[in-house]
Amino acid sequence: MRRFVKRLIIFILLLVSLAAAFLYQRIVGLESVSVTDDVAVIYGAGGNVGVLRTDHGAVIVDTMTFAMQGRRIRELAERIGGGPTQLVINTHYHQDHTHGNPGFAGGTAVISTQRTRDYLDFFDSEYWSGDRAENLPSQTFDERETLQIGAKTISLVFPGRGHTGGDLVALFVEDRVLHTGDLFFNQRYPRIDLPAGGSLREWIATIDRVLELEFDRVIPGHGPVSDRAGLVRFQDFLRDVWDQTRSAVADGMTLEEALSTIELRHDDGYSPGGVPILYELNRESVIRQAWEEASGSVSALQIPESPS
Repeated sequence: MRRFVKRLIIFILLLVSLAAAFLYQRIVGLESVSVTDDVAVIYGAGGNVGVLRTDHGAVIVDTMTFAMQGRRIRELAERIGGGPTQLVINTHYHQDHTHGNPGFAGGTAVISTQRTRDYLDFFDSEYWSGDRAENLPSQTFDERETLQIGAKTISLVFPGRGHTGGDLVALFVEDRVLHTGDLFFNQRYPRIDLPAGGSLREWIATIDRVLELEFDRVIPGHGPVSDRAGLVRFQDFLRDVWDQTRSAVADGMTLEEALSTIELRHDDGYSPGGVPILYELNRESVIRQAWEEASGSVSALQIPESPS
């Protein structure tokens, strides 16, 4: 009996070790794909990372979910980007786009909208305690910021509410490549972060303002690289969800009735996502979030403004 128990324990430990090794490789495994000669995207366990090569080094947009990923992203991006990291851009506050920041050297220049910095301080302060505070955004802006790094121009724009109330888009001007962060989920069901100022109703108009920019290729927050037409198709999806859900609320439907009645017309090929146990992103979750906004059952929290 003792021998059996011993073998069982060894077997369980082996399984745990294999699972841990698999999870580690899943976390740190990264794939880079060229978008133009000077722009690449890095895919992994988290939001898509954009890399711009400049004659002074790498500019990096978003850093995924874990500090260990941030270190790998930095190493890979600096090879792609022609030298040391010059700037990290955080498109919004969610952990799958910011929690890799501590993988970069303390004091690395990090920029975001002021509202994103406020959200990091309000929603995520426990993570950003101690030494990690050195990797919070040190530069912020409200509406628009233009940066020049060598021969490359980077235009940062806050186009309006959508995924959250503080998402920016980053335009690599000379390369005509736009990194939208999670204002664009390509072939994925999106998250509408209502407590952090997200709004499906506003998101549609926000994309109109994004489409006024000059770009050809688009790096979405999640999903494969796309183009202007792909962003328009995503906007059509958002409009369809909002129009149908708003009508359902106006007709007095309950959430359960709306979920069983609404038939989306623009989500062919969409994949579910999310974080296991925490939340799911699928057809039902999008309609649920839209219904909460349209019915007024969930509204944005009042986030304290940072001192000026």
